[in-house]
Amino acid sequence: MEYDAKVKNRVKRLEGQLRGVLRMMEEGADCKEVITQLSASRTAIDRTIGVIVSNNLIECVQDAQENGEDTEDRVKEAVNLLVKSR
Repeated sequence: MEYDAKVKNRVKRLEGQLRGVLRMMEEGADCKEVITQLSASRTAIDRTIGVIVSNNLIECVQDAQENGEDTEDRVKEAVNLLVKSR
């Protein structure tokens, strides 16, 4: 699978968010502020996972259809990936 620039940029933003959280911790920021930023990071990670799985699912289903294969297993695999990510 190829990852497009949008997905890579999401991960780069996540990296920046996490570095910001670490900086906050090193500077002794309030617990609520740190938790708020960590929660935002987790949400961003969850959304990125969703984007990657959905993009992959589209590719897999299209490939399966072109090859005359059943797509049900591909969909189940994608759902399992999402479930495992939580």
